[in-house]
Amino acid sequence: MFAQTLFVLGLILYAVVAIPIDPYGLSAPSISYASPAISYAAPKLLAAPAISYAAPKLLAAPAVSYAAPAISYAAPKLLAAPAVSYAAPAISYAAPKILAAPAVAVQKVAVAEPYDPNPQYSFSYGVTDHKTGDSKQQEETLVNGVVQGSYSLAEPDGTIRKVTYTADKINGFNAVVEKKGVAAVAIAKPALAVAAVPAITKIGYASAPGLSLYH
Repeated sequence: MFAQTLFVLGLILYAVVAIPIDPYGLSAPSISYASPAISYAAPKLLAAPAISYAAPKLLAAPAVSYAAPAISYAAPKLLAAPAVSYAAPAISYAAPKILAAPAVAVQKVAVAEPYDPNPQYSFSYGVTDHKTGDSKQQEETLVNGVVQGSYSLAEPDGTIRKVTYTADKINGFNAVVEKKGVAAVAIAKPALAVAAVPAITKIGYASAPGLSLYH
């Protein structure tokens, strides 16, 4: 249908173009155009071919037989464990020798004692014991190389002996002895006469026959 319409439009356009135009204002000749009669027969539809479809035959599945293989399994033989003998290694241990420490020689260094060219000292002491009667004193000094001192003590007779002394490098030792107090007189005690104890004589007695003085 669309093709027929295009064909008609093409004829009309061709006729319009073919008509001459009067440039001088003359009237155009009358043209009559009869459109050709167009007859259009609808195409005949062909009958669809007959289609026959046979379903394919299904082949029967082949018979499958499966026989499981016979399996035989023999248990493995256990081998006897080998006899293992182990001897402990003999261990000997020697005590380490202790080396003696090397003798170190110690050198004694003589240190000079301090020296005083003019020594000096002074001391004194005293003892008085009323229970035993002991009584003594002493005092001594050293000045410029000269020793001066004295000591005293109680004698057994009750007197006091005092010694005063000096000493130096030139005159040596010199002492002066003094004795004070009165000696006590010893009173002799009379001897006591002790009578002799007479000796005791043992007397023996004759025992009568059949009698015994001792059991």
